[in-house]
Amino acid sequence: MGKNKLSKFAEMETIDLVFQYPFARLKAEGSFPLRGRWHSDFFGNDNPIVLELGCGKGEYTVGLAQLYPEKNFIGIDIKGARMHAGATRARDLAMANVAFLRTSIELLDAFFAPGEVSEIWITFPDPQMKKVRKRLTSTRFMDLYRRVLVDGGMVRLKTDSPFLYAYTRAMADLNGLVKEVDTDDLYHSDLVDPILSIRTHYESQWLARGLTIKYLAFGLDHATELAEPDDDFERDTYRSYSRGYIDTIGS
Repeated sequence: MGKNKLSKFAEMETIDLVFQYPFARLKAEGSFPLRGRWHSDFFGNDNPIVLELGCGKGEYTVGLAQLYPEKNFIGIDIKGARMHAGATRARDLAMANVAFLRTSIELLDAFFAPGEVSEIWITFPDPQMKKVRKRLTSTRFMDLYRRVLVDGGMVRLKTDSPFLYAYTRAMADLNGLVKEVDTDDLYHSDLVDPILSIRTHYESQWLARGLTIKYLAFGLDHATELAEPDDDFERDTYRSYSRGYIDTIGS
């Protein structure tokens, strides 16, 4: 591991809004002390908790938290060195509605109690075109999300991938999940939403090529027995950019 990564990990240990609990630590300690107590013991309020899964550098988590001070945001990723940028920015801005959790998404219900989360954001994940079970919008993960979401809690996907958008849309339709937003061209849609003011460097590069960002938001109830759609969607034929930084328009 490089010295730069080691220094970032060391600094992360000193930031009060960062919790580093990979599987080995969680197993050794047996439980996570804030599970079921995020509102009372960390945020100190009853505002809705929103997760960003696979948050990367964390700038989208910070951007959302700036737009919505009446909500609490937690960025989750297994890559601690990546998360360092967003965590240090939130610390330097003295933001009280942001936290970062370094762990595996598969362990989500070890960190949050049933109904503790109101929304989940999934921003530009790997579409996992070959392995359905690794796809963050698969029914396997939907079953995981509703262990921590309130009944009917929102799942929001932002992606450049036509494949992942088509798959997730079909999964929602097949299971009767009610869609709040469904657009295959976010920045040329008629959507009026503050999230349009948050645009990653990655997105700006993509849009400069004349291509589109897809956005899908739907409610996830607790009762529906979820079924997988046939996995016969056209595969993406391009290579995605790596995750970039957030550029808040007009800031």
